[in-house]
Amino acid sequence: MPRTHQRTCSLCEAMCGIVVTVDDDEQVTSIRGDEDDPFSRGHVCPKAVALQDIHTDPDRLRHPVRRTPDGWEELGWEEALDLAAERLQAVQAEHGTASVGIYLGNPNAHNLGPQLFGSLLIRALRTPNRFSATSVDQLPHQFVQYHVLGHQLLFPVPDVERTDHFLVLGANPLQSNGSLMSAGGIKDRLRELRARGGRVVVVDPRRTATAEWADEHHPIRPGHDVLLLLAMVHVLVDEDLVAPGRLSAFTDGLDTIADLVADWSPERVADRIGWEAEEVRRVTRAFAAADSAVAYGRIGTSTQAFGAVSTWLLLVLNVLTGNLDRAGGAMFTTPAVDAVLPWRTGGPARWHSRVRSLPEFGGELPVAVLGEEMLTSGEGQIRGMVTMAGNPVLSTPNGRQLDDGFAGLDAHVAIDIHINETTRHADVILPPTTGLEVEHYDLTFNLLAVRNVADWSDPCFEVGDDRRTESDIIRGLARRLASDERPWDESDPLHVAPPSALVDAGLRDGPHDLTLDDLRAAPAGIDLGPLEPRLPDRLFTDDHRIHLAPDVLVDDLERVAAWFAAGDGDDASDGPGPLALIGRRHLRDNNSWLHNAERLVRGRPRCTVLVHPDDAASRDLTDGEDVRVWSRVGEVVLPVEVSDEVMVGVASIPHGYGHGRDGVELAVAARHAGVSINDLTDDRLVDELTGNAAFNGTPVHVEPAG
Repeated sequence: MPRTHQRTCSLCEAMCGIVVTVDDDEQVTSIRGDEDDPFSRGHVCPKAVALQDIHTDPDRLRHPVRRTPDGWEELGWEEALDLAAERLQAVQAEHGTASVGIYLGNPNAHNLGPQLFGSLLIRALRTPNRFSATSVDQLPHQFVQYHVLGHQLLFPVPDVERTDHFLVLGANPLQSNGSLMSAGGIKDRLRELRARGGRVVVVDPRRTATAEWADEHHPIRPGHDVLLLLAMVHVLVDEDLVAPGRLSAFTDGLDTIADLVADWSPERVADRIGWEAEEVRRVTRAFAAADSAVAYGRIGTSTQAFGAVSTWLLLVLNVLTGNLDRAGGAMFTTPAVDAVLPWRTGGPARWHSRVRSLPEFGGELPVAVLGEEMLTSGEGQIRGMVTMAGNPVLSTPNGRQLDDGFAGLDAHVAIDIHINETTRHADVILPPTTGLEVEHYDLTFNLLAVRNVADWSDPCFEVGDDRRTESDIIRGLARRLASDERPWDESDPLHVAPPSALVDAGLRDGPHDLTLDDLRAAPAGIDLGPLEPRLPDRLFTDDHRIHLAPDVLVDDLERVAAWFAAGDGDDASDGPGPLALIGRRHLRDNNSWLHNAERLVRGRPRCTVLVHPDDAASRDLTDGEDVRVWSRVGEVVLPVEVSDEVMVGVASIPHGYGHGRDGVELAVAARHAGVSINDLTDDRLVDELTGNAAFNGTPVHVEPAG
């Protein structure tokens, strides 16, 4: 008999409920949105069907392999784990513990095993050279949250279900279904916002799907959001619009903020951001006048030279208008399993990278330094790597440099299901079960949900003894790497208990009096209600107060002032000046790892460089023809798409492509290879305060390919 499974889609942050139908031959016959899911309410995007494609992908590894002079060779699991541990231990024995690094990719946040057990592998390696996708994404958010609210995982979430005014900077939620804002079916929620008289205002260099749909779209020069936000805070102070309400009773630094923005008037910054001064004032007044409002920024504001300060000023906007921790503003979740734990806080940098001395935060170094740490000889050089569900060659800046770094390693162990642009360099690849084969609970994204929910997913398929889950692989490798300093303890539940038991324990300790049996009895999920005020009790600062003007962020305004004073000069090259490069995403894309699903890459090619008609005319570019795009670190050739979708002075290339490298075994992706935007982005361009990659605004030149 065919059977159905109600699950949560684990491919992105949206946490959409799906119904998976499996026939008598153990084949998936349909994946559709779950109308009974209280969170996503039947919504599903095209990516959900890719769960079936991943499950049946002929290029997906199902057994461990090792690289040999004659190609890849299959291994048994015990032999593969032994070999992986031996290779890593040999490097550390010769060169020290710091000689092996670890990189954790974005999918780890979407999978229960790495979330529960990833720390075991990190501890077993005992290395300071730890990296993840955090520092090409949301590191500024975590940095600001630690310094202002006391914990890096205390994310303010836009209460889009009740807000009257949604101000969006550098984000495209209609394509992402939210980012640091889990909201399956976000378009329906925004329709409801407008139906009750609310407004959506988008600030973005590109007319994105969200900007096209919004009530207002205001283009802004890439990397200049900090100036707009300083001017908006100035208007709040200058026009006596500051009204923090109940927040004033436990907020320090309100007067300091007023002093800091005194000189940053709209008139001063208008030319630099490309706005009229009065428009800045109008947008600010509308935000302050709304019954409830929330300012929200994402990749466009965080992955730039002033990512931390821009993220901080968004939080300041919400505090000064009383829109933090109130209905319709930026609120905090009450997750059924609370991962915001006192011992998981960040803190001042405890170490720095060897070559460039960029700071650690939360136990990780910025991945922008990974290439140089592998390629620069000397004591502490990274000579071995573990990569887990990550493809940094395509997803981090200066990918060609990283490609060279991985090619020269003495040892590389990958936990991954594909031979991709990064894992092709591995000595051993350990492929886990994934997607429909594993149990699932969203530990991370329930911290970011626009509504409190809880949902457990049992596997759709039984897995044979010749397969391993990520939990099995991580524990198996960590046990082999254990040392006298950090021994393996068979009595420790984290070392031996199944994931379901740990989730059950977390539910029982949580605020909603739930058990795993309760979730299994409600396969569509349980609605735990709207977001509720949590402050000041939820604060993790020592005094349980909001530190709105921490010295580390205040001091970084000096860097903003110096940059502003220096102006925006072009370089001295002949011809038209450089364009500011930005990324973009498509609803059918998911970073670099869904391009091997045929149904998701059909249609006209998406890997093009967008340029404005004026910029095309000044550079003799013809729509549809190949062009050469080059930066300090590299060059690519791809078709140009001439469109006023981007503002003058901007070029846009989607991220996640570049599958044409030798040795990649992704047949469908190779037919839609495209180019990697990270062969252009510069590892030297970072937010100096955090080390986060400053992708947005990378200077590039665009010229006819001939």
